[in-house]
Amino acid sequence: MAARVFRLLPAPPYRSGMAPSTHTVTNQAPPLVGYDVYTSDQALTEGVERHVAPELLDGVREDLSLLGRTAGSAQAQEWGVQANENPPKLRTHDRYGNRIDEVEFHPAWHRLLGKAVSSGLTNAWGRPAGHVRRAAGFLVWTQAEAGHGCPVSMTHASVPALRTDPALAAQWEPRLTSEVYEQGLRPASVKAGSLFGMGMTEKQGGSDVRANTTRAEPIAGDGEYLLTGHKWFCSAPMCDGFLVLAQASGGLTCFLVPRVLEDGTRNVFRIQRLKDKLGNKSNASSEVEFEGTWARRVGEEGRGVRTIIEMVAATRLDCVVGSAALMRQSVAQAIHHSAYRSAFGGLLIDKPLMRNVLADLALESEAATTLALRLAAAYDADTEEERAFLRLAVPAAKYWVTKRCTPTVAEALECLGGNGYVEESGLPRLLRESPLNSIWEGSGNVQALDVLRAIQREPQALNAFLQEVGKARGADHRLDAAIKDLLSELADLDGIEARARRLVERMALVLQGSLLVRWAPPEVADAFCASRLGGDWGTAFGTLPHTLDLASVVERARAVV
Repeated sequence: MAARVFRLLPAPPYRSGMAPSTHTVTNQAPPLVGYDVYTSDQALTEGVERHVAPELLDGVREDLSLLGRTAGSAQAQEWGVQANENPPKLRTHDRYGNRIDEVEFHPAWHRLLGKAVSSGLTNAWGRPAGHVRRAAGFLVWTQAEAGHGCPVSMTHASVPALRTDPALAAQWEPRLTSEVYEQGLRPASVKAGSLFGMGMTEKQGGSDVRANTTRAEPIAGDGEYLLTGHKWFCSAPMCDGFLVLAQASGGLTCFLVPRVLEDGTRNVFRIQRLKDKLGNKSNASSEVEFEGTWARRVGEEGRGVRTIIEMVAATRLDCVVGSAALMRQSVAQAIHHSAYRSAFGGLLIDKPLMRNVLADLALESEAATTLALRLAAAYDADTEEERAFLRLAVPAAKYWVTKRCTPTVAEALECLGGNGYVEESGLPRLLRESPLNSIWEGSGNVQALDVLRAIQREPQALNAFLQEVGKARGADHRLDAAIKDLLSELADLDGIEARARRLVERMALVLQGSLLVRWAPPEVADAFCASRLGGDWGTAFGTLPHTLDLASVVERARAVV
């Protein structure tokens, strides 16, 4: 066979610095960067104005806007990318064979975490409007990157658990609420600030923490114990201390486990492995072994769940806030893309069907944000009635808002089409992150059963909840009908466990509807009540009644650069 001859043709000439004409880029949305994440979110800013006392507003606005500009900057967005593209690495031993049990993070992780701490995201307790300003800041900053929010949340939430022991609280609370971040394993007493993690679940029990087998043996000293056992999920293992549950002679008990003891020696904290997770790649979740690990009892023996429950409740609220942040960022990206992208003769944002989808997504996001801030405001009020309200509203909100996060982010991603499916858009990372909050701190069934327990055992909680939704009664006939139907369901507790999810979903929707009717613009409240409460809605996003003022709903949710 004759040899085939290939001739190389010269490339077509073009001027230096100019791309070939076939690579001309048109009809692409510019990056959503260089904007204020806080001030561009009307639902969030109005919520802060509503719940923060007038004399505090100027300072709160200034702080949140500064954080919002940082969150929307190219630098912060790059930190988020770097922290997830370079996940943490476990170093069990040093070069000489000594056990060190350290986790190595990319510098971007430390910059994100440092900004969170310096912005007061671990400092809410006892601060005027502390929970609202902190929840708003958490919602803003975790839009840059969500994984580092885990140690931020646990540090914030550990304070009420420690307050069951005044001596421990006096020692640790100033460290945990400090706005100074110091990385590295050293005694907490020599650091300007500390972070806390948590170890509750074990491989044989999961959410059923009463099945825990980790043992606690008392030793000489006031409240000192040695722990032996295994924790299946221990988040952020490089924190300075951890609240863990273990079985003492008096039953399941809460303990404080420091990573480094006061004499500078490292506590026995053997990290077996880091979890390879669906998302949350920047954060280290680990399995740890305790073997003669020194611990200090927190609260009384046998009352571990009661001691740690306030920490659990606070982290559940952060699940709501964190999901609201993911939803807000994904919706902002979808609307931004649609405002610049043309198809079929016009901008996507002006197309009736796309406008319907975007408005539907915006409703979901605003309802989540409004509810999250209402719960934070209840923490700030700290009255008996508000505490009763939180007992029911937090697990109901945690159930519903976290459930709505994944479909919201997935639909927002679809608004970008193929552009949304590539990693560079940032939407795949949001999608991988979106199921986490529904699982963390008790999955859907755990939340639903918790609501049932509160209804059956704590009538004051149900009364406070009904009083809250009743504040909007008479303002919208669809909300009134939904409240009536909810009361009928609550009056019939036969077979209630099997329909608990249905009941809790309805409770959350009625609560969101009541808040929007009272505080949101009429077009937002009207669309929410017509779809979520009135039944004029399909089974996918983009099925709102076409007669509604959807353009105003979309424009309200747009992030303006």
